Amino acid sequence: MEELKKKLKEQIIEALNLQDTKPEDIDDNAPLFGEGLGLDSIDSLELMVLLERQYHIKVEDPREGRKILQSVQSMAAFIQSKQPA
Repeated sequence: MEELKKKLKEQIIEALNLQDTKPEDIDDNAPLFGEGLGLDSIDSLELMVLLERQYHIKVEDPREGRKILQSVQSMAAFIQSKQPA
């Protein structure tokens, strides 16, 4: 799980062009939107595309997407839950 979270942070930084941010700057449990990383709705679309391209996971329900994209921790847990055992 730790390796997945580190990889996710790197992918988020790359996908959203957060040039001044390093993976270690992103707290696993900090909110990605609002007061946390400060992402917006356009960024959420980019993160959904990232999930689809990198992990072959398509999120259909926007309400589910909000829960999934709360933090790096919630994204990693969701990805792990969708991986074959």
